[in-house]
Amino acid sequence: MKESTAIVVGSGFGGLAAAVRLRAMGHRVTLLEAGAELGGRARVFRDGGYTFDAGPTVITAPYLLDELFELVGRERADYFDLVPVDPFYRVRFPGGEHFDYVGDEERLLAQIAAFEPRDVDGYRRMRAHAERIFDVGYTGLVAEPFGRFSDMLRVAPDIVRLGAYRSVYGLVARYLRDPRLRQVFTFQPLLVGGNPFKTPAIYLLIHWLERKWGVHFARGGTGAIVAGLARLCEELGVEVRTKAPVERIEVEGGRATAVVLEGGQRLAADLVVANGDPSTVYQKLVAPEHRRHHTDRAIRRKRQSMSLFVLYFGTSRTYPDLAHHTILLGQRYKELLRDIFDRRTLARDFSLYLHAPTRTDPSLAPPGHEAFYVLSPVPNLRGDTDWAGAAGPYAERILEHLEQTVLPGLGASLTTRFSVDPRYFAGELRSHSGAAFGLEPRLLQSAYFRYHNDSEDVRGLYFVGAGTHPGAGVPGVLCSAKVLERVVPRPERALAVPPARRRSGEVAAIPRSQAAVAARSLAG
Repeated sequence: MKESTAIVVGSGFGGLAAAVRLRAMGHRVTLLEAGAELGGRARVFRDGGYTFDAGPTVITAPYLLDELFELVGRERADYFDLVPVDPFYRVRFPGGEHFDYVGDEERLLAQIAAFEPRDVDGYRRMRAHAERIFDVGYTGLVAEPFGRFSDMLRVAPDIVRLGAYRSVYGLVARYLRDPRLRQVFTFQPLLVGGNPFKTPAIYLLIHWLERKWGVHFARGGTGAIVAGLARLCEELGVEVRTKAPVERIEVEGGRATAVVLEGGQRLAADLVVANGDPSTVYQKLVAPEHRRHHTDRAIRRKRQSMSLFVLYFGTSRTYPDLAHHTILLGQRYKELLRDIFDRRTLARDFSLYLHAPTRTDPSLAPPGHEAFYVLSPVPNLRGDTDWAGAAGPYAERILEHLEQTVLPGLGASLTTRFSVDPRYFAGELRSHSGAAFGLEPRLLQSAYFRYHNDSEDVRGLYFVGAGTHPGAGVPGVLCSAKVLERVVPRPERALAVPPARRRSGEVAAIPRSQAAVAARSLAG
C-alpha cells in the first residue's frame, strides 16, 4: 500500500481547512500559495501601525472552526480567540435613524415594534420560516456533495414546500410591512455576492444561522484565524509553500496527476484540491481538451457575482459611539441593486458596509487611533467602468459621505488610506471578471447547478471555496472543505496525524468529540 499525496492550491479559509481535513484523513498534503503570505481573500494589510483585514470580517457558525481543531485532537482556543459582537450589525437609514440587528429576541422585537408594531408578529412568523429553511438547507444539505442531479430532485419537494425558490426579498416582504425592516432582513445575501431580489429564499437560512450562533470577531483580526490555521497545518506536517503560483494542472488519462508551477517545477499528486475561482481554474489551469463540461463557452454563460470597492483607512481619533459593523443604506435599494447586478453601471449613490474592528480590539491601530475599512458593492468587470480613472473620485465621494453621517471630522483625522477595486479581484485573486464571490447565488447556480466539489471533467480534481457548493461566506467555504470527506477517497495507507504537543506546565486538553479521539488513536 502506498501513501496518497494531496496538493491544495490556494490558502484561503477553504484551502487551509481542506489541508487540515485531508491530513486528518491520512493524506500527505502540500499547500501552495501564489502570494507572499497565506490567507487568500483573508490576507492582512499592514500600514503605519494599522492592521487591516483584507477580506472576510464577519465570523458566524464558529463551531466549524472548532471542528477543524477537534478533528486532530486540538483546541481552537489554544490558537486564537473569538469574541461575540453586539450588535451583529447597526443598520443606518438615510434619514439618520438606525436599527441594531441583535441576537436577543426581546431587544429585537422591541426595535421592530418601534418601526411598525404590526411587524412584530410578522417577524416571529418569518423567523420560524427561516428556521425551517435552515433545517433543510443547512443542517441537512450544507455538507452534502450535490454531484448528481438526483441529489437536487431529492430536496426539490422541500424547497417548493418552503417557498425557498422565491427571492429572499419576496419571502421577507410576505411577513414584514415596513420597507426599512424589509431592508434590515434582506441585505444578508449581499454578504455572499447575491442580489436580495434575485437570490433564492433558501439563503434566508443565513438569518437563522446568525441568530443561532451569533456574529463573532477574532481578537487580532481575521488574520489571526489564518495564522492559527497555518500553525495547525505546520504542526500536522503539511508542507506549506508561498510564492508558488501554479501554471497548470497536469492531466493524464482524464485524471489530475501533477501541478506545474510557474518556472516549470512539477509536483506529482494523487489528487489536487483547488481553493480558487473554478471559472479561472478551469480556463487557466486545465487545458481545453480535458474540459467537456466546463468549456470556455459554458463558463462565459455563467453569471458572476458583483465585485467590491474597498477603502482602507486610519484616523488619528476614535469614534466610541460607532458599532463594530455598520450598514449605511442609501436612498435607493432595488434600483441601486439593478445598477450593480443587471445594468453593471457605477451609480453616483451607494450603500456601504463600514467595518470598525478597533471597537472590539484597539490593538489593531496605534493608541488613540482607529482602523477602518468601508466596502461598497460595485459591478464586476463585465461592466464598462474604467477603474483607473474612477477609483479616486469614488473614494472621495465615500469619504465625504462618511464624514457627513457617522464619522464627523474624518477628513482632518485621516492618517493613511488605500483601496482595492475589481481589478484586484481579477488580478491578484484571479477571480473571473473581477467577481468578489464567484458565481452569483441564483437558483440555477446553487447546489447541483453550482460548480461541483468533485470535478465532472477531471478525476482527482476537487474544489473548495466560495465558487463551489455550498457557496460564499465563511460557513459556506468551511463546509466546502467538509464535503471533501464525502468525495475524496481515503488513502490506502494513512499517514499518522502528529499528536498535540504539550507545552511546559500545560495539562493536555481532553478531546471534545469522537473525531478527536479517533485522530489521537490514529496517531498512536
